Order: sequence, then C-alpha cells, then structure tokens
Amino acid sequence: QSGTSLEIGSSGDTITIPSGATIVNSGTQTGFGGTNTPAFEAYLGSNTGYLSNNTYVKVLCNTEVYDTASAYDNSSNYRFTPQTAGKYYVYGAVGTNANGDDRLRNSYAVIYKNGSQYRDSAVNHSGNPGRSDVLFVSAVLDMNGSSDYVELYGAVNDNSGNNQGYFASTDKYTYFGAYKLIE
Repeated sequence: QSGTSLEIGSSGDTITIPSGATIVNSGTQTGFGGTNTPAFEAYLGSNTGYLSNNTYVKVLCNTEVYDTASAYDNSSNYRFTPQTAGKYYVYGAVGTNANGDDRLRNSYAVIYKNGSQYRDSAVNHSGNPGRSDVLFVSAVLDMNGSSDYVELYGAVNDNSGNNQGYFASTDKYTYFGAYKLIE
C-alpha cells in the first residue's frame, strides 16, 4: 500500500478468487470486464417517398442516436463497417405502410451482410390485408474488423399495384443498430 492506493500482485501475477467468494464494487471499475463497442443506432428521419412495389430497398436510417466509433455511414451508403473484429448483435425495425386501408399484403425487414441477404423477417397479410406493420429483425454476426459491413433493407407489397407503399419514419418505427458482444 502506498498512500491511498492499494496494489495486489505485480505485472504477470495471477490473482485467484476462490469459489464462494463475492467481489463487491461500490466504486468505478476500470481495466477489466469489457465494453460493447463499437456500437451505433440510427433511425429514419422522415417517411420515404413511394417505393417500387414488393421490391427490397435499402432503408436510409439517416439520423444517428449514437455512433461510438464513427463506423456507421448515415449519409451516403447507410452501412455499419466496424473496424474491430468480433461477434456483433445487429438489429433493425422497418415500419411499412401501404398508404391505404386493406392494401398491405406483405411487409419485409432484412439484414444484409456484405451485400447479401442474411436474416429476413416477413409478415403475410394476403388473406386479410391491413395498412401498416413494424417488423423487427436481428442476428448475431461475425465481423472481420476490416471490410465486413451490414445494411438494413425492407419491402412493402401494396395490393393496389400503384407503388404507393413507403417506410414510416421516427425512432419508434424504423431504426437500425448494432453492438459488439463481449467475448
């Protein structure tokens, strides 16, 4: 002990906490545990224009809530490219709207990895069309920390045939995020 600092062991030492022992922390922990970063979350700032019917379209989540490593591009390609390798929990939601009652046949939310579909979420209303949905999709993905990237896509199948479906905005309906898992 030196002044108000206490050091247990030295560099390279192993400290063993026996079974049944409890570590109580009432202060601030540093130097152990881990963090769930890089991490980001962004949402669609305003409704999209009408979309091509029943066609996957990239969701342009342009309003960042946070982006711990500036790894999400919210202005040009709308993708997350973390520069730290590891497993990532990736999630998104797509608010779909057919712009008319009894016109929504199908809705889709899709996570793409490196330009290919990885995980899909879909709702089929063909027997009982509605107007809107919010679909959630998630996956745990291995990312290489250099070139792997993820994107959020969605689709609206409006049975009017007039390309009038759209993605609904705000952080409550259409959002995209990811964070690194502590391994």
